[in-house]
Amino acid sequence: MRCLRIPALFCFSSLLFPQALPPARFTDPQRVPKLEAAMPEVDQIFRRYMAEKKIPGMVWGVVIDGRLAHVKAEGLRDRSTNSPVTNDTVFRIASMTKSFTALAVLKLRDEGRLSLEDPVSKWIPEFAKMELPTKDSAPLRLRQLMSHSAGFPEDNPWGDQQLAATDEQVTAWLKKGIPFSTPPDTRYEYSNYAFGLLGRVIAKVSGMPYEKYMQREILGPLRMTGSTFEFSSIPAERRAVGYRLQPDGTYLAEAPLPHGAFGAMGGLLTTAADLGRYIAFQLSAWPARDDAEAGPVRRASVREMNRMWRPANLTARHANGVLSATASGYGFGLRISSDCRFEQIVGHGGGLPGFGSYMMWLPDYGVGLFAMANLTYSGPSEPISQALDVFLKSGGLQKRELPAPPALTQARDHIVRLWNNWDDAEAKRMAAMNLFLDAPIPQRREEIRKLREEVGQCGPAGPVMPENWLRGQFNMSCAKGTVGVFFTMAPTQPPAVQHLVFRKLTPESQHLFAPTGAPAGVSCVE
Repeated sequence: MRCLRIPALFCFSSLLFPQALPPARFTDPQRVPKLEAAMPEVDQIFRRYMAEKKIPGMVWGVVIDGRLAHVKAEGLRDRSTNSPVTNDTVFRIASMTKSFTALAVLKLRDEGRLSLEDPVSKWIPEFAKMELPTKDSAPLRLRQLMSHSAGFPEDNPWGDQQLAATDEQVTAWLKKGIPFSTPPDTRYEYSNYAFGLLGRVIAKVSGMPYEKYMQREILGPLRMTGSTFEFSSIPAERRAVGYRLQPDGTYLAEAPLPHGAFGAMGGLLTTAADLGRYIAFQLSAWPARDDAEAGPVRRASVREMNRMWRPANLTARHANGVLSATASGYGFGLRISSDCRFEQIVGHGGGLPGFGSYMMWLPDYGVGLFAMANLTYSGPSEPISQALDVFLKSGGLQKRELPAPPALTQARDHIVRLWNNWDDAEAKRMAAMNLFLDAPIPQRREEIRKLREEVGQCGPAGPVMPENWLRGQFNMSCAKGTVGVFFTMAPTQPPAVQHLVFRKLTPESQHLFAPTGAPAGVSCVE
């Protein structure tokens, strides 16, 4: 496209067409080898957890950049026969099923067959007559079922025992009503019941049983061929037998729960290879980009379910001289959190009689982990978090970096020319209408003159370090120090500079903090 000849900073085509907005990418060629070198230490963490919790058998894995990069199986899938856990052993993953259910709802939404704003009564007629807790309660909507904000009471472990409930039983419960623990849409309250009802919605909208829809539209396209909702369909030699640890130290084999109307909340059984494919699919939604869609659900919708929709809690503690804090909540079928290490942590656990499992991934880092165990409520979130610490220590756990788009590199070049030789006319062409109202040209010019005297002769400007497509920083190495230049573009076409800061950097900090309103990232400091 030919650029319009106008007295402006940029060519229109550079920002109107997506190919000018490069996606973030990994830049360290040694990133994956560094992560792989840490696997033996990661394995030791899981083995230690197994020993401490007396878990009969467990399998764990690490997903990197769309592939199951590491998988390890330890212990026994069946104590009565001393049969070992293998990579193909099938475990029940319980509430981790909820994210699969959420995927199915989003797929139906994307196809225009339902809306997340639909009243639940549109698809479950019993809700039309259900008494809400207050007269001013709005109708319950699918979005609230998806994010544990419907106001239903927390129902563990009651919900665990309802997996085999029939449709007729659930209908009878619904006719009697559901007691509320909080006003709808006001706070987080974990509800197996809500996700059991989403299974009923999926069946109603799709016109087929929930498990059939999941196999055809979600599991099949993801090539999760070893996954099922029917425990009885798994060959005996591949099943992990679930166990409960008794107070006297002995193990009790748990009878497997059959699939029923509540399967959407926790009925899925799967293998390490299949769960690795699922986590790889979730991670494939990042970064946002122009590539053709390749999954059963749009990347944008996957990112939507990985976003926090209902805050839950904030915790902080100071132990052994270390400050830690975690903010957590719920997306759609997934737990979302931030801590002192990572801005976005996505995961979910699963626990049913005989089984405990956990999965976790870091969208910005392209890395995910999972573990499945055959001991009641032994969800291994702790060793997964410890494994992430090991990966951090390895130097391989790095975020994608955003390449500098044309808008920022061209703005840098104009700013450098003003630094070297101020020109009022060029400054006005570069600036958004507010820039010299906030600080007049004489003030800006004097600011640069004083800083140039302080730092001396400067070399060529360094590369732009983008924070996003329209905000960034570059540094200039000078005779008496380093100057950091932070700038933000205005929401105009073409973009122009609306915020501009020059500052001499300290040796400790080579990056300026963003202005008010910009993302702060995460950190915990004493």
